[in-house]
Amino acid sequence: MDKQNNKKKDNKQKLKRILSNNWFIIKISFETAPFFMLFMIFIAIQAQCLIFLEHTYGIKYVLEAVEFHKPFPVVVQFLLIVMISWAISFLLGTIYTNNVHQKSLPKIQKRLKEIMYEKAKELDLECYDNPEYYNEFVLSLSEADKSITRTHQIIDTFFRALTSVIVSGVFLLVTDSLSIIFVLASFGLTIFFSQLLNKLNFSNRLEKNPKERKRSYIHRVFYLNDYAKEVRLNPSIRTRLYSEFDQVNKDIYGIEKKYAVKRTWLHFVSHYLTNDFVSDVVYITYLVFRAAVQHVISYSSVVVLWNSSGDMKYNLQTMATVLPQISENSLYIEKIRNFISYEKKITSIKNLPVPKEPKTLELKNVSFGYSEKDGYILHDICLTIEPNQKIALVGYNGAGKTTLIKLIMRLYDPSEGEILYNGINIKDYDINEYREMIGTIFQDFKIFATNVGYNVVLDYTDEDTITRREKDIRNALEFSGFKEKLDTLPQDLLTELTTEFEENGVDLSGGESQKLAIARAFYKDAHLVILDEPSSALDPIAEYQLNEAMLQTVDNKSVIFISHRLSTTRNADRIIMLEQGRIIEEETHEELIRLQQKYADMWKAQAGKYVDIA
Repeated sequence: MDKQNNKKKDNKQKLKRILSNNWFIIKISFETAPFFMLFMIFIAIQAQCLIFLEHTYGIKYVLEAVEFHKPFPVVVQFLLIVMISWAISFLLGTIYTNNVHQKSLPKIQKRLKEIMYEKAKELDLECYDNPEYYNEFVLSLSEADKSITRTHQIIDTFFRALTSVIVSGVFLLVTDSLSIIFVLASFGLTIFFSQLLNKLNFSNRLEKNPKERKRSYIHRVFYLNDYAKEVRLNPSIRTRLYSEFDQVNKDIYGIEKKYAVKRTWLHFVSHYLTNDFVSDVVYITYLVFRAAVQHVISYSSVVVLWNSSGDMKYNLQTMATVLPQISENSLYIEKIRNFISYEKKITSIKNLPVPKEPKTLELKNVSFGYSEKDGYILHDICLTIEPNQKIALVGYNGAGKTTLIKLIMRLYDPSEGEILYNGINIKDYDINEYREMIGTIFQDFKIFATNVGYNVVLDYTDEDTITRREKDIRNALEFSGFKEKLDTLPQDLLTELTTEFEENGVDLSGGESQKLAIARAFYKDAHLVILDEPSSALDPIAEYQLNEAMLQTVDNKSVIFISHRLSTTRNADRIIMLEQGRIIEEETHEELIRLQQKYADMWKAQAGKYVDIA
């Protein structure tokens, strides 16, 4: 008994959540465009009323006029009323489709995306590193517009079907009340067998899904640019893929064959016995008996009742599909609402202001892991960076260098230990102000599809703003080594980059893009500059020039930079070498070479590449 009660309670909560999710979109729609929503419902109701007037009551009226010899002018008058009503309906429908709908739908879509974009700005970085959450995040964004469209379609379908069921039901009850029994019986049997068919199709779909995913993968391999070179250079891959493609299609055929007989019989029963037989044979026999034997309805009513029963049953079935539709729609809206309701973990505790000048940054016994399952990546890190110091982080891939600077930027919080700035835990500072004092260039930087000036400033700006800041922008580009490229661009700082939106846009090379990205750090008035592989796409000469410019420009800033090229690190005030998440060496370049340990070994392996520059 308890299990049954719990099941009923769960179903009730589930239904409540389904309705709540769909109401979420409906509420946004009504708040953003109330007239549009009311107009949509009105159009649905009036359209079905007119269909009933013409196809049911109108046919009955005309047939009975002929059967009972009513005056012809009366019939013409009725037909004129129907014609005028349809003309008005078409006019209203045109206004709705081409005016109200076209103007209002984008407003609703914009409002929902504004809510989602506001939330996206607040997401913790761990959300992007979590594949499960990130996949749902991407899905929720891609489904936003579709969820609105689906919700509106459901509303339109529901009100059309409900209106038709009401007017048809009233007509049947008034004309021949027993007709309702035939409609409901046929409808009930159809729903029962359709559910059995749907369960069978669902099982079929689940069994085919892994095979179809594999077939889809093979399909992608043959047409995506990502695989083009490998497929052409390795013929054996093509042979294997052809073989697997053939096998997976045989497997899918076998699965379809397995379900074919059951599906055929269920389809026959659900469509013929419960629909055509009950509606077309049993019901029409009943109507003829009522007209020819009992003489309680007219022959005209026989035709109209049969048509009307079919309309009512069709719209009952349509209403029955609304619940599965809102259930499916709810699944997508649920992801949108989960995304919007996410509570960020990286927050400001005391919202203290950040000092105006560079201060001491201290990491005390900091350990960190992205998840409990994977364990710690950084272990007991103790590090002090004095104001205006230049610190280099070195180590082999996977040593924890990038993770360490993510903690310093407070994209993550330490699992253990604390990070202090000017003696205060960085959790106590206003988070936006704290991050604003840091200028950062990652090795996976992005060039935005906009002009050169904006790509340096990275702030809301226009051409006038770029003109006012022109001197600072040019200085930053010159220090980063981009000036030579800038002199060749057709519109100087206003040159559009990438061809995403501009046919005449300029695509930069890897090295040019990196110089442009590095200019952002020079431009920003930051206390702390963090450079993660700032010269990875530059040749050795450009790298040397960049390092010299950097050291000249950031005298009044603290600098942390990561580089696998040790020529970049040799002029740092201090070099920190990490291995497996631990600091194993910490000194100047000369001192570390003298110690002849891990750093010295790494330097010897690379020294030949830099001897001419050094």
